[in-house]
Amino acid sequence: MDLKIITNIRGLMFTRSLLLGCILYVGAVLTTQTVVAQVGNPAYKVMLKTMYKHTVDLIPVDQLQGAANNYVLIDTRERPEYEVSHLANATWVGYDDFDAARLPANIEKDTPIVVYCSIGYRSERIGEQLLEMGYTNVQNLHGGIFEWVNQNQPIVNEEEGATHQVHTYSRTWGMWVKNKNYEKVWR
Repeated sequence: MDLKIITNIRGLMFTRSLLLGCILYVGAVLTTQTVVAQVGNPAYKVMLKTMYKHTVDLIPVDQLQGAANNYVLIDTRERPEYEVSHLANATWVGYDDFDAARLPANIEKDTPIVVYCSIGYRSERIGEQLLEMGYTNVQNLHGGIFEWVNQNQPIVNEEEGATHQVHTYSRTWGMWVKNKNYEKVWR
């Protein structure tokens, strides 16, 4: 391929990335409420739209809240994230080192399962694997644990005690946790 064409393509890719970054930053700056449903934030919507492939059905926070006991909850984040906080009664299965052997024993293939991670990208990938394994009722928590805490839903720590710390993966990803009642950690 001609060097000039390659340079132009790289320049366009950089410009697109820079523009998306600016949109995300402006959206984060403009959203300053203590408790805010991020899935309604235009910048968050754009980010989720670029991340999700829509291969696993989404379940909104308001549909899961109060009914979580009707689902098997699967946390697809890395172990340190899970140890800081997770949804009550969730089972950790990992992402980079996902292992189906970590799933709760004897889950029927039609059992309602909700997978989640920070925003929903990693959980969608694990949800795809569960569907490939024959599970037929898998949903992805829309907006992930970030949306869960932004809508002021409870989380627990490794000892299953209530906590107000949420692992944000990194300082950068932490911009999507807007609920001031939660402390962002990324250790």
